[in-house]
Amino acid sequence: MISALIDAEIFDGDRLLSRHALIIDGQIIRDLVSAVHLPDDVEQVISLKGHSIVPGYIDLQINGGGGVLFNDAPSVDSIRTMGNAHARFGTTAFLPTLVTDNFEVMAAAITAVQEAMTSNTPGVLGIHLEGPFLNPAKRGIHDASKMCRLDDEALEIVLSLSQGVTLLTLAPELTTPEMIERLSKAGVIVSIGHTEATYEQVRDALAAGATGFTHLYNAMTPVHSREPGVVGAALEHDESWFGIIADGHHVHPATFNLAVRSKKRGGAVLVTDAMPSVGSDCKTFSLHDEEIEVIDDRCITTNGVLAGSNLNMATAVRNAARFSPIGWQEAVRMASRYPAKAVGLSASLGDLSPGKQASFAVLDAGFAVIQTWIAGQCVYDSQSGE
Repeated sequence: MISALIDAEIFDGDRLLSRHALIIDGQIIRDLVSAVHLPDDVEQVISLKGHSIVPGYIDLQINGGGGVLFNDAPSVDSIRTMGNAHARFGTTAFLPTLVTDNFEVMAAAITAVQEAMTSNTPGVLGIHLEGPFLNPAKRGIHDASKMCRLDDEALEIVLSLSQGVTLLTLAPELTTPEMIERLSKAGVIVSIGHTEATYEQVRDALAAGATGFTHLYNAMTPVHSREPGVVGAALEHDESWFGIIADGHHVHPATFNLAVRSKKRGGAVLVTDAMPSVGSDCKTFSLHDEEIEVIDDRCITTNGVLAGSNLNMATAVRNAARFSPIGWQEAVRMASRYPAKAVGLSASLGDLSPGKQASFAVLDAGFAVIQTWIAGQCVYDSQSGE
């Protein structure tokens, strides 16, 4: 089916286009053309009634959604439920994220992602393993009893996904540059997080092949005058990227602005770190027998510790544009082009160039999501409730 989407402003990732049509051929964007000169072979014309089209959001850290926590039920059904929940907020691609767990759960999660990708479950890019190779001193809500060193047995599990992206968060001080190099050469995207590493240890990890930082500022050593720490290394290093949670709770708006303005353009990536409450009426859940409740839009334990977030990507984009004077177009790039680049998928995702996947969000004037399209199919329509 060849379709033309008209009557919308189109932000293709670079330009804001008026009086243009987005031409979709099956799963792919064929062209952006003048709306008054549609191709003769267009079979369907869809009016978007003055709304805006932006590249689909890509979330590299989704722990749950739609009432489901991936750790509790690492299955294709859970992945599908999470994807459907986040599609309501413009997310068209994501990494189901497993927080620290034992090897059996890790293997089950990787198998579920493998099956989801084989069956073309919409939006699934691979897996994010957030642990268990983390520093217990920076555990956050992770179960320290399940944390361990990265040895050959663990490496075999980490490398077992045969398609898609494997993103691994680890503490570099608890492994070696040689192990990081092995992971990188095997195609794993290594991100630094939940760590007490020194600036020098981080630089060594980056030289060995690490490329990212997981939820900047949170669960890592801060900047001090005589010890730049993990945060200092992340902001200084031009070739790496960092994920950041723009909910106003994990990171103060001023600190968010400082990070985004300090980093080389393209290195700041919005993530949600979302929990089951996103896209669900369920506001109480548990992780490793620890009760978590959504209070004042924060996911917190009974001791008041932040436990992931209640953030969705549409809100993250709005907040990013509000927290920093970067403009809404750059905020959209932080949720689309830059995460695609971070995980090596710029050839097919991240903007609305011809030849790329037809995955995008349709927004109203307040940046609320009206529709979400994944690979040429409308998977969410606010007016129909689907």
